[in-house]
Amino acid sequence: MTKIPAVAPRLPALSTTVTPADPGAVPAAHGILLAHGATGSIAGNFAGLIPALAATGHTVVAPDYPGSGRTPRADGPLELDALADALVAEAVTAGVETFTLIGYSLGTAVSVRAAARHPERVRGLVLTAGLAKPDHRANVWLDLWLRLLDRGDYAGFAQARALSGLAPETLNALPPAELAAVLDPDPALPPAGSAEQAALVKEVDTTGDLPGITVPTLVIAATRDQLIHPSNSRYLADHIPGAEYAEIETGHVPMVEGPEEWEALIVKFLGERGL
Repeated sequence: MTKIPAVAPRLPALSTTVTPADPGAVPAAHGILLAHGATGSIAGNFAGLIPALAATGHTVVAPDYPGSGRTPRADGPLELDALADALVAEAVTAGVETFTLIGYSLGTAVSVRAAARHPERVRGLVLTAGLAKPDHRANVWLDLWLRLLDRGDYAGFAQARALSGLAPETLNALPPAELAAVLDPDPALPPAGSAEQAALVKEVDTTGDLPGITVPTLVIAATRDQLIHPSNSRYLADHIPGAEYAEIETGHVPMVEGPEEWEALIVKFLGERGL
């Protein structure tokens, strides 16, 4: 196995949760490494999925990016290569030598870059609501997020995240108490590293990595996504050789709007591909 390259000095140590495979499960051939989305966290994006993965015999390694969970905020801009290397290093440190990467949103670009840089460790990819490079629509949303964060307008940021994250039907159907929770302007609610993570999305470009990906890959498009248009997922599937493509009728947050269907797609793919 190749040596894990050193990460950029300004990238803090990642806070990582390791969930062992359920004792009664048949051990999986490889582990699972999770890559969450921008302005999210492991708890926010994957809390409901981790038990299902452990139940199928996988050890699950779950690092939080700088400024999410208990990971300290970075002291400068995030870099895709450094973040990808840091996640891989967390898996290796946990004793998980080979793994499938499950990436969501920004985490899809992190996962693809990790597969390109560490092909000896990555055995599969699951990419949900993702992108290779932001389009104009995504950049408009990200610019708005960054402007609101810079101004400390957390009420506006909560509104922008609700509009971009939830399918219109889901947002309109929320009971008053749930809507109030979604629109809560408490500045402590967004991860401290939200601005750096959103800024990284604007910079990612994995288009050159895609043709060289040779591992089994499942791309899941969220067809009601208001933030990252599902055509971006279609692009990933079309440009990763042999990639499988599936759709889920949710907005950008399938773990909120369609968790059972999302989980079923992932678990089925892992089982069928022996990952």
